[in-house]
This record gives sequence, structure tokens and C-alpha cells, in this order.
Amino acid sequence: MATVDLTKENFESVVTGNPMVIVDFWAPWCGPCRGFAPVFEKASEAHADVVFAKVNTEEQQELAGSFNIRSIPTLMVFREQVVLFQQAGALPASALEQVLTQVKALDMAEVRGEIEARESAA
Repeated sequence: MATVDLTKENFESVVTGNPMVIVDFWAPWCGPCRGFAPVFEKASEAHADVVFAKVNTEEQQELAGSFNIRSIPTLMVFREQVVLFQQAGALPASALEQVLTQVKALDMAEVRGEIEARESAA
């Protein structure tokens, strides 16, 4: 599957309408972003069950700001609308595979229980 371009207009519908979305915050002038793009694209072809999306931080400054993106590339993985992974910097292909495998293996009922426990303790 090709990557999806996210904007502030379609971000919520893509994240809420799909079980798992990995988002690459990037910019055209960013060398590490350009280096990571083929890794991201190749992973998107190997994981048809995951939506691979990109946010151009130059064009979508408001969206990047809402997630406090300070460094690019930054990856975020959403599963059932929960951010389960966020990291600045380009990942090698093997590390990206590892993140996807770990996120897919999570028990989301357990994750939601942990979030509820943390929020009620606060």
C-alpha cells in the first residue's frame, strides 16, 4: 500500500478509521527524512494491515505543532487511536520492523486498562 498524506483535515478520520496507523512527520528539506523515506515505503508494502501516513511539517505546521513535533523525522504509531510509540530520528529497517511487531503484539485491553489506572491515579 502506498503511503497516505495526512493533513489537519483528514488526520482524525484516518487515525480513527483504521486499527493501526504509523505516521512519519517529515519535511522536504530534511536529509534524514529523505533517507528514511525508502525504508518507510518498503515497510508499507510489507504490512498491508497498517496504514502508513506522512505529515509534511512545512505544509502542516498546525498539525505538527499539535503533537509538539520538535525534531524530524519523528515517527508515531497509533493503534486503536492510542499513541503507542513516538520517537524522533530515522529508524533503520530492522528497528522499524521490531516496532511494528511489538505494537501488533500488544493486548489493547491491557493497554487501555493501564491508561485508565494512570489517569485515575492522577
